[in-house]
Amino acid sequence: MRLCAIATAIIYWALAVPGYAATIIHAGVLIDGRHDEPRSKMSITIEEGRIVSVAEGYIPPKDGDKLILLTDYTVMPGLMDMHTHLMSQHSKDSYSEKFFLDQADYALRSTVYARATLMAGFTTVRDLGDNGVNSVALRKAINQGWVPGPRIFTSGKSLATTGGHADPTNGLRGDYRRDAGPVEGVINGADDARKAVRQRYKDGADLIKLTATGGVLSLATSGQNPQFTDEELRAVVATAKDYGMTVAVHAHGTEGIKRAVLAGVDSIEHGTYMTDEVIALMKEKGTYWVPTNMAGEWVAEKAKEKGYFPEIVRPKAAAIGPEIRATFAKARAAGVKIAFGTDSGVSPHGENAREFELMVSGGMSPMKAIQSATLEAARLLKIEDRLGTLEPKMIADVVAVKGNPLKDISILREVVFVMKEGVVYKNP
Repeated sequence: MRLCAIATAIIYWALAVPGYAATIIHAGVLIDGRHDEPRSKMSITIEEGRIVSVAEGYIPPKDGDKLILLTDYTVMPGLMDMHTHLMSQHSKDSYSEKFFLDQADYALRSTVYARATLMAGFTTVRDLGDNGVNSVALRKAINQGWVPGPRIFTSGKSLATTGGHADPTNGLRGDYRRDAGPVEGVINGADDARKAVRQRYKDGADLIKLTATGGVLSLATSGQNPQFTDEELRAVVATAKDYGMTVAVHAHGTEGIKRAVLAGVDSIEHGTYMTDEVIALMKEKGTYWVPTNMAGEWVAEKAKEKGYFPEIVRPKAAAIGPEIRATFAKARAAGVKIAFGTDSGVSPHGENAREFELMVSGGMSPMKAIQSATLEAARLLKIEDRLGTLEPKMIADVVAVKGNPLKDISILREVVFVMKEGVVYKNP
């Protein structure tokens, strides 16, 4: 509440100053998201939530302008996480809490996770799978200014096949294990696929998320088997395109990844068991990869704790988790297009920047890792004309850190300044 009050006070202060014209940021070092080299002593001029100019030197403010001094900091575009789940955060209670929490409980709790994400410097996220309504309501609450949080592009409820990774009835006792259908995101056949996509559109989703293979945390045996037919995948992709929606695909196993890429999806999430053939296909099709190294690291560690995961989950977590790291090094070296994503909600919200460290340890340069969470993420979302770089006419999403992330990528865990659409939410 205090942060909301501060943000609101800043807005009213700015509007109340006679002759108020612009906000000017003096940046000690600027990483603009597009160029591979940083620039020193730069000025960013912002008006009405948009960047007007980015100029060399420290431009003096005019009467009425607001000056933000970040001369001792590295300034960057607002960061973007392409794989989050703001409705939840995994714990030992995750498999039982749905019997005890109402929709209002989930909604209120998700505001805490949204705030933590924004304060960590992530001003835009994709929310890839919830109960179908939570992220849509959270997006509205943030857009209306009711709560602080990142800009959300949501898939609503993920699509699955019967018994698949996102089937909400998996693992339940017989009288709860109903035959879910397209309204709940469970499909069997092309007609169901089309209806499920249209239902997501009706629900207010921005994009489609489907689970093309088994998953680690679902209460089912396999984490790798393909779970959509070619016909179902083609129906999802074709219908999504009709509605102007992109398609993000959870996939661990090789065959499921291959089928999804051939169907024309926009991104593969996780992609644990990519082969050279799959990598070549992704490069040919221009398919993005969102690696989620953090999720692999986190589930592998938790698998060592006896009793943390149900026993049907534990061996999958132990096996699949470490594989992502080796796959990352191979696919990155091969030149697959990579966008930043963490699967936060599996790991704790607000710790998203740990992914940068894992990407760099996997062979990616610090600058390319930062660009994966700025320009490349914007390209995946098809919003590079509005976000992802600090350039004239772009939305003023700006973050800053103390020090040089190109020398020590871990300092991205300590974002000290956050601006979203020209409004300051965190200031050193």
